Amino acid sequence: MKLSQMPYEHIDLDKVKAFFEQLIADSKNAASGEEQFELHKKYYEFMGDVSTNIRLGRFRHDIDTSEEFYSKENDYIDEIGPVISNLNNEYSKVLFESPYRAYLEEKISKVAFKNIELANKSIDEKILPLMQEENALISKYDSIIASAKIPFDGEEYNISLLRKCLTHQDRDTRKRAWKALSEYFESVTDEIDDIYDKLVKNRTQQARELGYDSYVELGYNRMTRNSYRRAEVENFRKQIRESFVPFVCEIQEKRRQQIGVDELKYYDNDVFFTNGNPAPIGTPEEILKSGQEMYSELSPETKEFFDFMTENELFDVLGRKTKKAGGYMDFLPKYKSPYIFANFNGTSSDVDVITHECGHAFQGYVTRDDEITEHNDITMETAEIHSMSMEYFTYGWMDKFFGDRKDDYLKMHLQDSITFIPYGCMVDEFQHIVYDKPEMTPAERKAVWKELEKTYRPWLDFDGDPFFDEGGFWQKQGHIFWSPFYYIDYVLASVVAMQFKVWMDKDYKEAWNHYLQLCKLSAKDFYEPMLDKAGLKSPFKDGTIEALAAEMRTKI
Repeated sequence: MKLSQMPYEHIDLDKVKAFFEQLIADSKNAASGEEQFELHKKYYEFMGDVSTNIRLGRFRHDIDTSEEFYSKENDYIDEIGPVISNLNNEYSKVLFESPYRAYLEEKISKVAFKNIELANKSIDEKILPLMQEENALISKYDSIIASAKIPFDGEEYNISLLRKCLTHQDRDTRKRAWKALSEYFESVTDEIDDIYDKLVKNRTQQARELGYDSYVELGYNRMTRNSYRRAEVENFRKQIRESFVPFVCEIQEKRRQQIGVDELKYYDNDVFFTNGNPAPIGTPEEILKSGQEMYSELSPETKEFFDFMTENELFDVLGRKTKKAGGYMDFLPKYKSPYIFANFNGTSSDVDVITHECGHAFQGYVTRDDEITEHNDITMETAEIHSMSMEYFTYGWMDKFFGDRKDDYLKMHLQDSITFIPYGCMVDEFQHIVYDKPEMTPAERKAVWKELEKTYRPWLDFDGDPFFDEGGFWQKQGHIFWSPFYYIDYVLASVVAMQFKVWMDKDYKEAWNHYLQLCKLSAKDFYEPMLDKAGLKSPFKDGTIEALAAEMRTKI
């Protein structure tokens, strides 16, 4: 079914409550593991419908944040989401405490029960009002970002559409574009500071009411960190500081020479060539058509996947002024359909949607017929491997998108991917500091960010800009507001995806087969054992990052 034709149904919370009340009672009275599992299948079907409607409601709000009906539905979903999560958790406790748990673990997986344990520690009815307030604050931040109207050179842009000007080949143009962006954030920074201050205090209060010292531990549980915790992440960041920050400094010096400037300034960020960054050839429709040709050639599995996406119009990628910023892939269980939301803006980011987001969607597609929903409850450090690795597996088809500037794109993509690693760690360390010290003022938070810039991005000169040079850059990073501690998952996944890059350069077919194996493993095993099965090394082990940096140096 086409995405636009999928019917949306307003969720009746009373029906949801009645369903869970009956399910919990029946499940407690089950006479065998087999009977309890059959009841659990009813849960799959019911929650598949509920999840589909929640995602459709959010998606239709995101594609036009000014549309009244879905704006109200989005607010309603913000309100009922925590209630449904709590009902879900109450039911999960019945499974967790079941006398037939051994049978259920065999059917559903040990991973699922570890995830239930973490979920049990993450929510309680007494904090539902705080969770509802948290959702409303996030939506308020999203509205500020989505409604940005930035005047520049006689036109009006939102943040996504301004991207092309921020990376313009003319240095004066991009300097003025960055100034326009800075002025917009200066105009709303106090409001964003207020939202974030309330979010930090709200989340801290949630944590304390659940018995935690700070939000950090609760945040890890909500991210379903079932295989590693803070100590492992801190050691990982240490390895990045030691091996990747010096490496990226070398890349920045190469980039300075590539673009022919005496000193790199913040408005040179993300610019790689004097004749401008390579931009995709053709219209959005032609880019999607090239994507279909690429995936038809890559493998039988990717051909089937992309044809399905195209036939069912499961892309909404055109940038519009009232569209939510950013991009994502999600999945509609009722229709077994992945879908992709993005904002094409005429830059290479448009092609990254066809590779990165399609990596997510491909994994969702190849596991879509697995009846055990828990097998697809993928933690994000795994999910991002699927997407980031696909960026590398599609290197051989970039001529379809960039023509004779294919090599420029590949050079840019590799340098940019490596440069991202320290930045992602900086976002993560910033959040740890913020939630360890929730009493900090907005000015103190900005001072923390400014200091972290010296550690993780020492090459970056904000040239006295009144917003960015005072530690404001983090306010444009939505993940900090949406989902604390998510961002490090991108970094963990990046270094695993780079292992695939090294592997495919030696044996593409073997690397692809192991990637396909990883996609199909989904969430059936814990993180490090799963990497091992796919022939990959854990990013947490000492020496992995140092060895990877040495390998990637040979690619630059």
